Amino acid sequence: MLGPLLLVAMALSPVERAVAYLSKEVPRWRGENGCFSCHNNGDGARALYAAGVALDGAALRETTEWVTNPSVWDTNRGDPVVSDKKLARIQFGAALLASGRKESVCAAAALIGKDMGADGSWTVDAGSPATYGTVLATYFAREVLRGCGRETALTDRWLAGRRAESVVEAAALLMAAPERADAREFLQKARTSDGGWGEYPGTPAQVFDTAVAVIALRGDAQGRAWLLARQQPEGGWAETTRPPGSQSYAQHISTTAWALMALLRE
Repeated sequence: MLGPLLLVAMALSPVERAVAYLSKEVPRWRGENGCFSCHNNGDGARALYAAGVALDGAALRETTEWVTNPSVWDTNRGDPVVSDKKLARIQFGAALLASGRKESVCAAAALIGKDMGADGSWTVDAGSPATYGTVLATYFAREVLRGCGRETALTDRWLAGRRAESVVEAAALLMAAPERADAREFLQKARTSDGGWGEYPGTPAQVFDTAVAVIALRGDAQGRAWLLARQQPEGGWAETTRPPGSQSYAQHISTTAWALMALLRE
């Protein structure tokens, strides 16, 4: 039997449920762990900003202050075993862009620009909701640099010369250059029979891969329907993990953030 709070949540639209869920979860990591995270305060905050939520309520104000103050990002007390500061800067930078607080973008671009490789890319762990992979990370890093008006020709050439090996890479390349017919064709051919996308062509659909593809395709109706059918009653989505079937709070929050952003893409 559903509890009263869950019944109230179910009366909301899918986007409203996701927003309510993330609004509760985004500040949770900081409260319980004493540090800011790329999944809650990066991906989760970015999704809320995209949904038009002003993160200035009592519980969420800390996230806004963190995201809009790049000078403190490297002081974070995350576990060095699992922390990737290069990726975290990109994720916080993407959230900063979504926040609309343009006065801090150049400070973020200065931090992120230091991590660019000689070929114009940002090399990070293989793609998952919380780790992005090199192509998706490079796309967002470029967007932050562009937000500050910085030169991105080297990165543009790297992205133009890259060929997708996964659904997330194809989606990132299409986001970077909407005219990329090869990336669009990759996604069209990789779609599963039930309307979603898996990590690679021929693999079962997963939430993260479907969400990124929907965003790249600017609101694909079949992909949106696939996501809507898999939203959990509380408002989130089951985590996409590599390999599939594992449990991870970080991946759950990032997966939910990506799914919400896909539903916002019309």
